[in-house]
Amino acid sequence: MKELKTPFFTVLFIFVGFFLYTKLFGSIPFSINSIQTTKSNLFQVTGTGKVTQVPNTALVSMGVTKNAATVLEAQNKINSVTDAIIKDLKELGINDKDIKTTNYSIYPNYQYTTGKQEINGYTATQNLEVRIKPIDKANQAIDKVTADGANVVGGATFVLDEKTQKELENKARQEAVKDAKERAQSLAEAAGIKLGRIIDVQENMNQPYPIRLGVAAPAEKSDQSTNITPGENTVTTTVTLFFETL
Repeated sequence: MKELKTPFFTVLFIFVGFFLYTKLFGSIPFSINSIQTTKSNLFQVTGTGKVTQVPNTALVSMGVTKNAATVLEAQNKINSVTDAIIKDLKELGINDKDIKTTNYSIYPNYQYTTGKQEINGYTATQNLEVRIKPIDKANQAIDKVTADGANVVGGATFVLDEKTQKELENKARQEAVKDAKERAQSLAEAAGIKLGRIIDVQENMNQPYPIRLGVAAPAEKSDQSTNITPGENTVTTTVTLFFETL
């Protein structure tokens, strides 16, 4: 019986000691460190794809500005010319949805006499933006509207329609991926590296800048036809592939 009491009192003494320590000094600090290690060897290669295409759509800015003694007279003048412009554009096969008014304004002109400001007539302006496809029609459109009285032709911008733009982007993307894979294989063989699966892809697409061409409306009617050419648009994309290494 005495032998059994000794361990009991020893354990009891230890628990009492812990209890008194925590009351006097707080909890006993301890920590568990969790360490995780991940082996991650990546092989990164960038490829480029470039596709060139002649634009198939022209955005042409055109309009008319007129001076008159009254607001109504100025308005009638520009309305008459604009009606003729729109009529001829439609005869070329250009739809209503592709003819957009971008500005319509009438403002007074002032003159100063004997130190006093007076209204000296009005200026009326109407500007249109016309989407023309195919581009060949742009030359005809400019010739017709200037013959109708358009005296503001701000310029022509050549772009790709949405469907063609997406097709070119996809083609450039495919070329970039192919280029990156070929470069990765070549570099890996040269470096003695064995490639695993592709685990990530990053893309950077460079949109083509629209080609803008200044076009001046002639002061007088010309016997020479307008001749504007669109040049080419280039779609460029870079693709970065991340490979696992084995």
